[in-house]
Amino acid sequence: MSTDQYHEPPQELSAQVRTFARMCASLSEESEAIGWYEQRIAVEEDPAAREIMMDSLGEEYKHFSMELEFLLRAKPKWREIAQGILFKDGDIVSHGEKAEKTAD
Repeated sequence: MSTDQYHEPPQELSAQVRTFARMCASLSEESEAIGWYEQRIAVEEDPAAREIMMDSLGEEYKHFSMELEFLLRAKPKWREIAQGILFKDGDIVSHGEKAEKTAD
């Protein structure tokens, strides 16, 4: 089993921490895949191939969102900060600073 995702000896980490690390790795992989599909779609000239890639991109969006939700449920403070930033109009940095300051 690969342990590249761990910064501490895996055998010293609880199952909960190892699951959290796996989900963080999965989130990162989905994000990378989204970037790849965006690039491929931007240059693809064949309409059928482009449509298939766009469908695949939607799957990556779904997976990223499910993994993010799992992680946010696992870490209430992270969720609280995210709620102060996500889906809000206005200055993202300002929302982030305020959310961080007000998080329990």
